[in-house]
Amino acid sequence: MLTNEPTKYFDLHTQGIGYLNRVREVTPREGNPFLSATIAALRGSVDNVQYTHFECTVSGRKAQEVVRQLKPAVEGNQKVLIGFTLSDLHAESFTFKNGDKAGETGISLKSRLLRIAWAKVDGQPFYTAQDDAA
Repeated sequence: MLTNEPTKYFDLHTQGIGYLNRVREVTPREGNPFLSATIAALRGSVDNVQYTHFECTVSGRKAQEVVRQLKPAVEGNQKVLIGFTLSDLHAESFTFKNGDKAGETGISLKSRLLRIAWAKVDGQPFYTAQDDAA
């Protein structure tokens, strides 16, 4: 039975602060190319910071634009700190192929990067979402 009702979704959003890493254009064998990045999100006490790594497909239009602008800083080994919003967080298992953990199972946290609220490069302001409203 076909209906004209719009599809409804349950949104799971995660907000945080983290370092932007591994910005790259991915061209899969099947499907469309996409922009990808890794975020090392900060968590825990400021006296004992812990990191959680997210492998992100950059899906927000403005987020794609900002990540592409930040790519040279990331590739130049500058510290790129961002305030972010992620969506659709899920875990995928994989098998380590090299190193001390070769053959062991690992978990990768995957998500979509929807929004960058602000960005700093080596501690200097680079982008603020409010800049877009002007």
